[in-house]
Amino acid sequence: MEPSLKTADALELRHFSHDDLPDIRQTLIDVHADVHADRMDDDEFRQKFPWFVDHWGGHPEFSCVIAYDGGEPAGFAYGAPAKPDREWWREHLDPAPERTATFSFSELMVREKWRKTGAADQLTRALLDGRDEDLAVLLVDTTHPRVQALYERWDFRKVGERQPFPDSPKYAVMLAELPLR
Repeated sequence: MEPSLKTADALELRHFSHDDLPDIRQTLIDVHADVHADRMDDDEFRQKFPWFVDHWGGHPEFSCVIAYDGGEPAGFAYGAPAKPDREWWREHLDPAPERTATFSFSELMVREKWRKTGAADQLTRALLDGRDEDLAVLLVDTTHPRVQALYERWDFRKVGERQPFPDSPKYAVMLAELPLR
């Protein structure tokens, strides 16, 4: 099937938790490597992705959705609830919302041939729909305005910028109320 003919309707979404990490870890790493193949050799921060998978996947309430087209992974989304009183995004708002429970939406990756098919929306909603948290927060590389615009269509709004690691890009801090509209 030609990439332009692919649709998200054909994708099978599978949900995974912390206990599933040993079974899905390599799939997440492989999709990431494919998505960033042209930048992996010279981008030390992107090369640290396995550490981030282990960090997030080590959270007892880690949640992950992987989209499959047949047996081939098309993309994934994952994150975990923020620890109470550790909503770091609050420093960007004055006053901060009264609602506090936050889901940290860590990663969304869609492989090239499934982009512009609705897969990103499907993965995002599958991850965030039905969550108990009041809010979702994520970071978007400030050099990717089209990605930021995509999240804005899903009701995320930029509330600030931050560079969480010395070797990381500068990110737009984006926040949305749950459930998404």
